[in-house]
Amino acid sequence: MSELAELFDVAAARQLDAQASAVLGDAGASLMEQAGTAAWQCLLQRWPQAQRICVIAGPGNNGGDGLVLARLAMQSGRSVQVLRLADEGALSALSQRMRAQFEAIGDTLAVVGEALPGADVIVDALFGIGLNRAPVAEAERTIAAVNAAGVPVLALDVPSGVDAQTGRVPGAAVRADCTLQFIVPHQGLYTGDALEYVGHCRLASLQLPPESSAAVSASADLWHVGRLPSLLRPRRANSHKGESGHVLCVGGNAGSGGAVMLAAEAALRAGAGLVSVGTQPQHVTPLLCRLPEAMVHAVQDSAELQQLLPRAKVVAVGPGLGQDDWARECWRQVRASGLPLVVDADALNLLAAAPQPLAGAILTPHPGEAGRLLGASTAQVQADRFSAAQTLAERYDAVVVLKGAGTVVAAPHARPRVIAAGNPGMAVGGMGDLLTGIIAALRAQGLSAFDAASTGALLHGLAGDDAARDGQRGLLPTDLLVPLRRRLNPEL
Repeated sequence: MSELAELFDVAAARQLDAQASAVLGDAGASLMEQAGTAAWQCLLQRWPQAQRICVIAGPGNNGGDGLVLARLAMQSGRSVQVLRLADEGALSALSQRMRAQFEAIGDTLAVVGEALPGADVIVDALFGIGLNRAPVAEAERTIAAVNAAGVPVLALDVPSGVDAQTGRVPGAAVRADCTLQFIVPHQGLYTGDALEYVGHCRLASLQLPPESSAAVSASADLWHVGRLPSLLRPRRANSHKGESGHVLCVGGNAGSGGAVMLAAEAALRAGAGLVSVGTQPQHVTPLLCRLPEAMVHAVQDSAELQQLLPRAKVVAVGPGLGQDDWARECWRQVRASGLPLVVDADALNLLAAAPQPLAGAILTPHPGEAGRLLGASTAQVQADRFSAAQTLAERYDAVVVLKGAGTVVAAPHARPRVIAAGNPGMAVGGMGDLLTGIIAALRAQGLSAFDAASTGALLHGLAGDDAARDGQRGLLPTDLLVPLRRRLNPEL
């Protein structure tokens, strides 16, 4: 089991399996033995006291992996029962072979009933990476029975019902406590709906011949805490504030002053040397009371904003901006400035109303905003977050941070990145404003647009996880500011 850094699509996983099987010359039998053995070892490590094992074996090679586990469990003295679907259809050659080996030492496979037999652990070996539609009929009922059993579930390669390519869950799906992936980690298991079902993800890379990986490339990168030290170097001893950049935050229309305030405070906490705010006059005094470190300016007309732009290195626009005449004029001026932009909230809605490329900008939409930018529904965005993020990046010539569970960061003609941090407690108003400020500060400190967006999203998620140790419900954006500062200094 190894720490993950790269993710692969289904086509790459299939290609690796086929190439390894061809090199080994045994039609994949040795890989299946390795996979089943790794699964049995994973089960023993995770549930060492388990004595009763129930394996749900499908007709394909995923079922064959489960049958290898079942045979090893039976040989170790465990009580093992393997169940199959009554309407399973034709078996794959490998599954048929492994079924014969199991039946040579144990019972024949029983048909799944309305209720599963008593077990300490259920092994889901029903469907593998090939299923990309909703399970129906007996398969759907079996998945419901697994989820209703009330015992731990180990899913082999993919929880049945989860699309390994996109993370979509179109119907019933197994809710696993642990998912053991084989050969490579599947990109779809790290974003969107899949995160509700995979439990703890692990990887058994197996022993593939080196030549079997020829012409196979990862489809995405998984960004986790190990990325930070190389991106957040200690500052040199003779630093000054100008070296850390000047962020201008534009937003805070009537009644929404808190949004731009959160962005500004996050930019300061994320290391920007200077932060200015252009906002409605009524928000100046409250913002200064909350954040005296910021330079807060009343912006009522275009001339007042025009005076602020030349001093900025990066502009964060959108938090609390609104969509009235004032907002549209601010948006027009910010676009015309030619400065690097971080675009969020209502600025994204204004962009969707009049689409245009924003070369070098960073867009930070949630799925609803992404849908408006694409002319699609939120459900369509969530059905394939990778495709949605990449399409947005290409269409707007910008880096895109598609927020949500398993945030996806995409850039034109680049491999996307999936953020391995964050939690449901962060689903509260103001979290996106905080992210906007963090990303703008990192961009002002010299990171490329792609790295600033990815690092900002990772820091945001990690700080959220730190803050949620006292509980996810009731988590506020400002709770992230103290752990954010710690995460920004990985050398400490």
